[in-house]
Amino acid sequence: MTAETSVPSTALLTGADRDGGNYTARHLLVLEGLEAVRKRPGMYIGSTDSRGLMHCLWEIIDNSVDEALGGHCARIEVILHDDGSVEVRDDGRGIPVDVEPKTGLSGVEVVMTKLHAGGKFGGGSYAASGGLHGVGASVVNALSSRLDVEVDRAGHTHAISFRRGVPGIFTESGPEAPFDPANGLRKAKKIPKNRTGTRVRFWADRQIFLKDAKLSLDTLYARARQTAFLVPGLTIVVRDERSADVRGGTAEGPVEETFRFDGGISEFCEFLAQDKPVCDVVRLSGEGTFKETVPVLDDRGHMTPTEVTRNLGVDIALRWGAGYDTTMRSFVNIIATPKGGTHVSGFERAVARTVNEVLRSAKLLRVAEDDVVKDDALEGLTAVITVRLAEPQFEGQTKEVLGTSAASRIVANVVAKELKAFLTSTKRDGKQQARAVLEKIVAAARTRIAARQHKEAQRRKTALESSSLPAKLADCRSDDVDRSELFIVEGDSALGTAKLARNSEFQALLPIRGKILNVQKSSVSDMLKNAECGAIIQVIGAGSGRTFDIDQARYGKIVLLVDADVDGAHIRCLLLTLFQRYMRPMVESGRVFAAVPPLHRIELTNPKKGQEKYVYTYSDNELRNTLLEFQRKGIKYKESIQRYKGLGEMDADQLAETTMDPRHRTLRRINIGDLDAAEQVFDLLMGNDVAPRRGFITESAATLDRSRIDA
Repeated sequence: MTAETSVPSTALLTGADRDGGNYTARHLLVLEGLEAVRKRPGMYIGSTDSRGLMHCLWEIIDNSVDEALGGHCARIEVILHDDGSVEVRDDGRGIPVDVEPKTGLSGVEVVMTKLHAGGKFGGGSYAASGGLHGVGASVVNALSSRLDVEVDRAGHTHAISFRRGVPGIFTESGPEAPFDPANGLRKAKKIPKNRTGTRVRFWADRQIFLKDAKLSLDTLYARARQTAFLVPGLTIVVRDERSADVRGGTAEGPVEETFRFDGGISEFCEFLAQDKPVCDVVRLSGEGTFKETVPVLDDRGHMTPTEVTRNLGVDIALRWGAGYDTTMRSFVNIIATPKGGTHVSGFERAVARTVNEVLRSAKLLRVAEDDVVKDDALEGLTAVITVRLAEPQFEGQTKEVLGTSAASRIVANVVAKELKAFLTSTKRDGKQQARAVLEKIVAAARTRIAARQHKEAQRRKTALESSSLPAKLADCRSDDVDRSELFIVEGDSALGTAKLARNSEFQALLPIRGKILNVQKSSVSDMLKNAECGAIIQVIGAGSGRTFDIDQARYGKIVLLVDADVDGAHIRCLLLTLFQRYMRPMVESGRVFAAVPPLHRIELTNPKKGQEKYVYTYSDNELRNTLLEFQRKGIKYKESIQRYKGLGEMDADQLAETTMDPRHRTLRRINIGDLDAAEQVFDLLMGNDVAPRRGFITESAATLDRSRIDA
């Protein structure tokens, strides 16, 4: 090919002959209308699997939602029929049924058969809408083996059917029924003049979609719930009439869910947030204008570039919580933008800038400290970001990223103004909440910096480099993480005995002084300042909080070695609180254990051959049962039974035999099966709220098994 040739995107090469000398215009095939959709469906719906099938349903639902956004629709029904079809009903204005002058077709036929046709181009029908390319309904029609439309309007029900985009009449039910191609909308029956609405039912074409492509009821519920949050007052009913086998559940018969939320995105924000709140839900609302040049159809039918002024409305609900994760949902005209876009980047930039400005003016950040970064400001944040504008610029028909550049500036301006007003509020309630949010953000920044510093010092050191670890750590010699064990020992007195009892090849010891800080009641910065907590985090070497990296942990097992009394149980609970809150992956992976030291030692006077001279028991109940067993069997023992008040009373041989030697010891693995339930228990036992804990102790004192305390 000697000359550069420009080929339209809808032109395809045909024939087997592809050599340059025989490549002529006859090899070009131009696909017109819906043929292009059937040939390249992925260009319009993303894929031909379950995701693409769900996208077809979204296109039809979004058309009804656009009516609701305009205030013309209050109820939408989505029905999954047992014959594989899907139906969407609404009580909106109904698709226009009069004749469109340029094509000579009815409005319904234009919408269903012509690409880039609809009520979202001229600006007079929808101020803001989810559908804006004018291809949604026609694409679904092209990819359906049958599609039926019924429109209630002007005192009649108007009906038309299509097979793979071709209008006509089906003489029976189902997609395989005999079909006669025929143009024109027919009047099916008379209805009251004030009744309006649209019903679209389609059967996906199995020539296009993969055999295992199916609609997910859970995904549909999530989308319906999300839309009901975004359009307050709209009722969305989802009804599944498929069999239990097809839907993948156990309930027989139709399943129906109704979604309606009058609280809007504030209620949505509360629904998404799972952690304890640091502040109430805050609404940031405003608007701005921008200009853009767009081609506009003039009276002579020519497209003329024209500068138009657009209005962009911003409505954001956000709430900071006590957790670490950031949950953010963004929408443009109620269409989700899971990959963000200019509105999200404007929001994030404004939050970080505004927070730094307020922190500096309130002197919560020291002069020598760096500004907080975006991740610090967003830690624990749940936000729902919505913008509304006419004709937004998206990347592709799937609308996952907003590209309208002006959105970034307008959203940033609104967020900066409204968020600053919240963070500098002088009202008593608002002032306390703002202070709590700012302190949380500062704590997150200091934790990030401390974690980075820890991480730099946390690689397993050689013998020459070990000075950076706490001096009181008695490290092991082995570099094998899977084999190595760290014993966190209660008190310096027990440390001396444990040093003699351990195997220094793979067992390391770290003593702690008494009861460490209760981290459930303390801030992150307080935890990092605490010498005992800091030493534990530094020795384990994997960081803390959301920066914790379990692959960097220096030991395969962490063993809590405390006295077998109530004080020891309290210390163990404090240590577990530290692990659960700041090093949770260690607990989740089953690498945290509690040692089980004995409580009593019984010395036999005349042990028989093969019988141990000393017998250890681990609770008062076990001691009573053991002594009764000895009396029944006639085994003699010294009456002065030793009760260990602490680990320091045991000699090294006894501690090794009962608690540290892997061949004889008993370790209890700490498991958290249900993280939410565990979080509630830790909060009850160790949190700030005293009343629930007092009630728990009062109610449980008479029934609690004492052995559970020492577990």
